[in-house]
Amino acid sequence: MWAVIKVPVYINGGGIRYSSSSKNGCNSFVRGRKYSVKMCSTPGQNVQVSVKSKIEPLPIMVNGCNGKMGRAVLEASIAAGLQPVPICFGGPEDGGKTVEAGGKEIIVHGPSDRENILSSVFEEHPNLIVVDYTLPAAVNDNAELYCKVGVPFVMGTTGGDREKLYKTVADSKVYAVISPQMGKQVVAFLAAMEIMAEQFPGAFSGYSLQTTELDFLCDWAIRTAERDKLNHQLFAYVIDPVGHWMLFFNLDRCAIKMAVSHSIMSSLAAVPFTSGVSVMESHQASKLDTSGTAKAVISCFEKLGVSFDLDEVQLIRDPVQQVEMVGVPEEYLLGHAFHMYHLTSPDGTVSFEFQHNVCGRSIYAEGTVDAILFLAKKVKLKEEKRIYDMIDVLREGNMR
Repeated sequence: MWAVIKVPVYINGGGIRYSSSSKNGCNSFVRGRKYSVKMCSTPGQNVQVSVKSKIEPLPIMVNGCNGKMGRAVLEASIAAGLQPVPICFGGPEDGGKTVEAGGKEIIVHGPSDRENILSSVFEEHPNLIVVDYTLPAAVNDNAELYCKVGVPFVMGTTGGDREKLYKTVADSKVYAVISPQMGKQVVAFLAAMEIMAEQFPGAFSGYSLQTTELDFLCDWAIRTAERDKLNHQLFAYVIDPVGHWMLFFNLDRCAIKMAVSHSIMSSLAAVPFTSGVSVMESHQASKLDTSGTAKAVISCFEKLGVSFDLDEVQLIRDPVQQVEMVGVPEEYLLGHAFHMYHLTSPDGTVSFEFQHNVCGRSIYAEGTVDAILFLAKKVKLKEEKRIYDMIDVLREGNMR
């Protein structure tokens, strides 16, 4: 016999487990929570109990929830059982707007009177966690506001003066999770890079970074040719050493690859989207700054002995280039993160490639929810450490 029973258990006290057993089965419950219980019972068999607890309501304020990333976090938080307060902060042009998500309405306030508003909300919800997905230019001012009021926060916005940001938080002793990358799996990759950099410094001394290989350019050339057929003849565009477009007719893949190779060998600086570039990252056009993830990976490469200048990062923001050169699916042009790193030995005989491509924003939104829950726990336990990152969240091991 199968039965699904939802049992509300409201017994005062906590932490004590009650269990009973009989000839036909056994049950066990923990006091003070709601549980969904599934039972299977036949004569002479034990009853099987499956228990899944719900996340306790936690008030959050998602600043920038009128933006795409902020909204994704808002929706993921509501789905996880968190409770957004009906107020958030945005830019000067956002004041008075209303954001609807999960049947809730959030009123967006501009910069004016932010301190009084936040103080009032924090007083009403003393276990409030603020989440910031605003703009790079607002990072430091927002952090100073949170620290002045004393409210714990998760900073998912990249950019700003990061050194100043950490000093502001450290001086205030406010709890915070600060991370340029909220995607848990990408953070795990970054953690592996950090470990390699710390344990094997200089392992890649002399290596150079390149972002594109011949096959990548060849694929682009063929896609261009297939799109722009002329008199039913296959052709491809390649840049020559002085920056002029060359038109090749009736070329197969091998010939196109040779043409691209010749162009690269003649003048690497003339090849589109690879010239003098060590790292290439493609994000939606609305992302104004260099990816924080790219900066973190580059920092690891530098510890491993690779010389690199951040100014050499190629920011691909043009949708046409993103589709044709990088291979971003058109449906994700407004939300993606493609990163490519190519290491080459001094003599060119050895190469290593690192690539991680993300379509959509759910990976960051779900990671942010884990960061919120993690930070709330640290605040409740009054931990001595105050500043955390997503690697700390991963090491905790209690992610959903």
